This record gives sequence, C-alpha cells and structure tokens, in this order.
Amino acid sequence: MSIEYTPWPAELAKKYRAKGYWQDKPLTSILSEQLDKNGQGIAVADGQRQITYTELNTYSDNLAGYFAEQGLTHGDTAIVQLPNSLEFYITYFALLKLGVAPVCALFNHQRTELQSYCEILQPKVMIVSSAHSLFGDEQFSHELYNRFSCLTKIITDHSKGNSELKQGYLHKHTFIARDLNPEDVAFFQLSGGSTGTPKLIPRTHNDYLYSVVASKEICELNGDTRYLCALPAPHNFPLSSPGALGVFIAGGTVILANDPSPTVCFPLIERFGITHSALVPPALQLWLQHASATNTDLSSLQVIQVGGAKLSRSVAEQVTPVLGCQLQQVFGMAEGLVNYTRYDDDQELILTTQGRPISDLDEIKIVDEHGSPVAPGESGRLMTRGPYTFRGYYKSPAHNASAFDADGFYSSGDIVKQLPSGHLVVEGRDKDQINRGGEKIAAEEVENHLLGHAQIQQVAIVSMPDEALGEKSCAFVVADQGVKLTTLILRKYLRQLGIADYKVPDKFKFVEQLPLTAVGKVNKKALRATFEQ
Repeated sequence: MSIEYTPWPAELAKKYRAKGYWQDKPLTSILSEQLDKNGQGIAVADGQRQITYTELNTYSDNLAGYFAEQGLTHGDTAIVQLPNSLEFYITYFALLKLGVAPVCALFNHQRTELQSYCEILQPKVMIVSSAHSLFGDEQFSHELYNRFSCLTKIITDHSKGNSELKQGYLHKHTFIARDLNPEDVAFFQLSGGSTGTPKLIPRTHNDYLYSVVASKEICELNGDTRYLCALPAPHNFPLSSPGALGVFIAGGTVILANDPSPTVCFPLIERFGITHSALVPPALQLWLQHASATNTDLSSLQVIQVGGAKLSRSVAEQVTPVLGCQLQQVFGMAEGLVNYTRYDDDQELILTTQGRPISDLDEIKIVDEHGSPVAPGESGRLMTRGPYTFRGYYKSPAHNASAFDADGFYSSGDIVKQLPSGHLVVEGRDKDQINRGGEKIAAEEVENHLLGHAQIQQVAIVSMPDEALGEKSCAFVVADQGVKLTTLILRKYLRQLGIADYKVPDKFKFVEQLPLTAVGKVNKKALRATFEQ
C-alpha cells in the first residue's frame, strides 16, 4: 500500500520526464550505483569511525532485514531522531529500501514536537538515541506507547556500547529487496511553517532525486569532495543541497560534526582535508571570527555554502579574504525550490543575492497581497512550482487551500524580488514566522502554548532584529490584573511543556494591552516597530 499524497498533474509529470529530470529511479540508487565503481571508497566518517560505500550498503540491508523482522513493511511510516552519526544514514537508507517513509526529526526537538509528528504520521516505529534527554530512560517511551496504539516498536541507539539498532545493522538479517515505485513517497520533510500545527512534506523518489542530482552538478562535486556536515543531518540543506546525498552520488566522503562551532569543525577540516561545507550565517560569523586566530590548516576549503537565513553583504565580503574559499549563497525550502549562486556569477551577485533556481522548469511568480503579479524588479510574495516542489502538505487539506493557488503554485511566505538575471533577493517574510539563525519558529505555536498558562490573558510573539542570528523572538504578554509574571517563570513553564529550546522566546515584555489594527487584530507591525525606536 502506497502513502497518499497530492500528485503533480499528468501534463507536468510528462514534461519533467521528457526533459530527463525525473529518471524513474528510487533514491536507493544513490547508494547502489556506487558499489561497483567505488565500493571501497569512504562514504561517511564519524569521529573515530568510518564506513565504505559497500559497508553502508550492507549495514542498511541488514537493518532493513531487521526492521522487516519487527513487522515493518512497505507503506508504513516511521519517526527517526538521531544525532549526526553513521547510524543516521544507515537508518535512512534501510527505511528507503524497505519502502517505509520516515520523517526525520531534528535532535533538538522535544516532547511536544515528537507527539505532534506521531499524531499526524501514525508511525509504526521510532528510531531514537539514548543521547537525547527524552530517551535516556524508558519513561517517555512508555508514554508514547500508551498514547499511540499505532506504535509497535521504539528502537534505541546507545551512543556508547551495544544497542538494538547496532545489533540490527552489524549482524546479518535477511533482506529481500523489492521494486520501489519512484512515484511513491520516499520520506517526509518538516515544514518551518507559520501555524501552530507542524506540517509534513511528502517527497517522492523522483522529485527528490532530481533536486540532488542537479545540485551535485551545479556545485561540481566529485570523488575528491570531502563534505563537512556541521548542520543537523536531517535538514534539507545538508541532506540534499547538494548535501550528503549529493556527495554520495559523486562518490565523495561525508564527515560528520556534532555542531558547527569552530572548535569542533576546524580540526576536522585539517584532519580530513575538507573541501566543502554548509553553514547558517551565525555559524559563518563564528568561523570568520576564529579563523584569523587559529593555527589549524584550513587551506583545503574550496566552497562554503551559506543559507537558512539572509546573509549580510558585510559578512559575505569576508569569506574569501578570511577563509580563502568560494562563497556560495543558497536559498531553499524543504517544500522544494532551491536557488544557488553559481561559481562563475558576477561577484556582486554572489555577495548580494540568494541565487537563482536549480531548474529551467522552476516557475516563479512574484505577487502582491491580492495575488497579482508585481512589476519586474519589485518586491512581492514568492510563488513557485516545478519538478521538485511538492503539491500539498500531508493530510492538510485546509492549509493546502491557502498555501497553493488555483494553478498549483506554492506560496512560500518569502518576500523577494527577482533580478533580470533570474537571481532572487530575499527581503523578508510574509508569514507569521521568526527565522532565528535558520531555525524557523511559528509564532502561533508558541503563542498557543503561552495562552495555556492560567494567568495569561493575551500574548503576541514577533521577531526582533539580532546582529548574530538575524532575528530573535520577543513575546509581548498581557497578564491577569494584579499578577506578577517574570521571564524566568514563563521560560520554565514552556520548558516543562516540552518544546524545543530554540522556540522559547528570547525576550519577554509585559504590557497592559496589545495594540490592535482597524479590524481588531493584534498589530504585530506596531510591536515590531518598537525595536526600531
């Protein structure tokens, strides 16, 4: 049984195939096609461990066989929450081979996020790590079993010593490969949407493989590529833009870092001869600050990609002089569209734009608040469709009705302008969302959590400018009359609810009332303006 999703219209699917963009191959071909030509090449290195392409294939076969023994079968779903480790890629490929579609949660997601994903996806299995605070003992696992009858197995990886997950892939378990339909959902990405309910993005084998192949070619990866994965491995950016999957297609090596700090990453750059890495702007700024004072050899670096949030020109100008490598700006979304500056672009475009789309069949519309196209060069809301941009969130008909127009163009919520060259300049967000150094925070979600506090009447969360992260979040709170709430009380309250730390507001302001618009809605524009005074 295949997972239901919103398909591309037949005439567009025909066009994508005719151009050779959809190859009708499964994502597992990324791995299988390396076996004959590069089986003994190192695929992934993680701390003191490394595995070849042959070992990655064997281990993922073993694990797929083990999962099958546990009752997992084609059409099932799973939740994966693992840190940057060999086990992440072994698990990812094992599930793909079995035809089980996972959503890969970020390692900083907590109780609230994981429960929400369970509600939507109804997974049969979860693969988690004991290094996460929720899974250091059995308490939260028992809560999940009791709440979700769909969940039959929680498989835990222990970072030290043996574990069920390691037993699963290190020992032979018979795996009978089946033909995978490239039109099927391969896995789910997570949306950084603006509403309180997390949205799941179905990615098919065909659409995702095209984006990875095209990205690998644009970024000119090859067998000598040594890619440092310093951002969370499940993120769309370090997974596919071109990310680890692009490196695997090229036959290069992925080196995993626990975090993007210079302290962790600089020694890895010297040790492995890192050629490429991807960062968000705050991490890049730290690299730039530490590069001049380090004795570490960074000369192997060829390309630093920067995405996730807007990069200021002043920081962009420092990359080549300080790090001695090429800057590539990237603007993409888990829903599909990815833009790159090209290596041969004019320097002004590299410094000041967020790139142009991957594909000649990426269709772009920039519209005003009424949905009408703006004049060339004017700013407006980005609308897009194409061979790797999805057509609908999973089981979200009401949200899809507002997220897509009648022609199937997706509204990303980004405010952009497009230059005659096709390059996009990102100027802000239309949606009620804070981009905190690349981590997307839905204001409504956190507002709803705070409104659950017995002594809060009203709350509004808005972005405030921050030099390092681009944006931080500020909560304006109206408390019950005579009640004295504090930042400490509310931060503790939110953490007890189990939301990810990055969603907890950076600042709280306690006010007597919130400003309203003419139609009686909270005037967030006025609240944001208080930071400009």
